[in-house]
Amino acid sequence: MKYLDNACCRGTGRRKKSVARVRMFVGHGSIKINNLELNEYIKSRTLQMVVKQPLELFDILQKFDIVCNVSGGGLTGQAGAIRHGIARALNALDEAKYHHDLKTHGYLTRDSRMKERKKYGLKAARKRPQFSKR
Repeated sequence: MKYLDNACCRGTGRRKKSVARVRMFVGHGSIKINNLELNEYIKSRTLQMVVKQPLELFDILQKFDIVCNVSGGGLTGQAGAIRHGIARALNALDEAKYHHDLKTHGYLTRDSRMKERKKYGLKAARKRPQFSKR
């Protein structure tokens, strides 16, 4: 292991317009996002599960304390960004141990899907005005 008892590992995660800066410490499993507990910041059980996925993959949810600062986007993008940041922090912690499984589950890959821009002459990115024959 590359970490010490009081050291931390860092990871930056991104998803849509959200950016999450994640720090992991050896601890008891608390997750704080913008100085709030996980279940206070993210109410949805599904999004809480998304945040915890990399830790549950290795059954180390109770071994690390996680502190995140996240900005931009909505809650779905922020949850994806936090997951990406946790995965990158784990990879920085011990690449030989975690990299293969994180990569095969797709947690190290940045989800590059973004909102498509609105085009001129259209109502939205692809929605056209109603066609009138006469």
